[in-house]
Amino acid sequence: MISLLVKPEIIELIHNRQFTDLKEILIDWTPTDIADLVLSLSDEEQFLLFRLLPKELAADVFEYLDFDTQLILFRSMSGEKISEILNEMSPDDRTALFEEMPPNAIKQMMEYLTADERKVALQLLGYPENSVGRLMTPDYIAIKENWSVQETLDYIRQYGQDKETLNVIYVVDDNRKLIDDIRIREFLLAPLDTVVSDLMDGNYISLKVNDDQEAAIELFKKYDRVAIPVTDSSGVLVGIITVDDVLDIVEEETTEDIHKIAGIQALEDSYTSTSIFQMIKKRAGWLSILFVSEMFTATAMGYFEREIAQAVVLALFVPMIISSGGNSGSQASTLIIRSLALGEISLKDWFYVFRREIFSGLLLGLILAAIGFLRISIWQMADSTYGSDWLLVAATVSISLIGVVTWGSLMGSMLPFILKKLGFDPATSSAPFVATLVDVTGIVIYFTAAHFILIRVLLK
Repeated sequence: MISLLVKPEIIELIHNRQFTDLKEILIDWTPTDIADLVLSLSDEEQFLLFRLLPKELAADVFEYLDFDTQLILFRSMSGEKISEILNEMSPDDRTALFEEMPPNAIKQMMEYLTADERKVALQLLGYPENSVGRLMTPDYIAIKENWSVQETLDYIRQYGQDKETLNVIYVVDDNRKLIDDIRIREFLLAPLDTVVSDLMDGNYISLKVNDDQEAAIELFKKYDRVAIPVTDSSGVLVGIITVDDVLDIVEEETTEDIHKIAGIQALEDSYTSTSIFQMIKKRAGWLSILFVSEMFTATAMGYFEREIAQAVVLALFVPMIISSGGNSGSQASTLIIRSLALGEISLKDWFYVFRREIFSGLLLGLILAAIGFLRISIWQMADSTYGSDWLLVAATVSISLIGVVTWGSLMGSMLPFILKKLGFDPATSSAPFVATLVDVTGIVIYFTAAHFILIRVLLK
């Protein structure tokens, strides 16, 4: 990693137009470090620095830049430079760039591609959105099973320069159907006259082009691979997916789930790149739904208006009761949503989760009930805050806490299962949504308990 201390020196070289010295320095840097430097510069400095890079290095750096910076650089480039960058980019990264563009811009960018690269770009964009085909690259090494190790190594030296990865070599038949994959170390350690078929074990995994991208994530997690081959419906090898592309998808999906859990529509761009009006649009919908839902809490309290009027002390504990239920529901919801996403549990495990959350909710409720009872006792001993019937008030609060926390845990854990069963994203049962639902039921549980416990004392 390049130290940030060199940034002032780089800027000084740009301002002094010492481009030869600057170019010599940058050539020794990695593409990721140059990309970090580019992102820290002004638009004009970005362009001046970027135009110095050799086309292959420029394309590598370009792939690590965010979409907004890529657009800024495109606007400052000549058509010739744009053509160089697009044609040198790896097909999967170029597809990711095109996916962010409107159709008319994609059409314009296609004009900068060579005939071969345009054919590849159109093929990858032709696959369904969020499919494995959109993630793959056709840059891989494929060999025949009757080749020798010597022939394979010679072939790799001749054609492997621009391939996405050489860690795994793929074996295909005469119809280019995938029949095996072999790690490069097998070839490096085997005698040169060994035939490829002697290294094969037929034990390989693959994806179909129309598989969902989540299928790729699961395979990478399960088999710990750096690359996975992709075939068409007839088994013909058409590309590979590398782990770096899958990590990008994991980051996007995790971010989307976090936003949903917080009760926000997922942002398409970063926080800083999203306009204030777009941000309001993303947040206002759920916020309005939750606000309307909270009105039912007021309705529930209005239903118990007589009880509140007769025992004003009950109103003091309403925030504590409903927040405890909402918090327990949010905890349970978050745990189950994440477990479903990781594949730790499935729909068939709902009753197992149901039993666990009843037990957990009861124990958690007992803990909070004990704390609540202790709190009321201390305040009562200090200045007789709750009157002569404080023990009944404490019992009401404690019993209500046990009921509300248990109910919150059940609601929070079961809603993700229900939504998944109905075909919705479990993350939609966001923490604020669960908390709002539990608020209403928490009021009902609290005042129902109060009615039965205090009916002969405070409630007459």
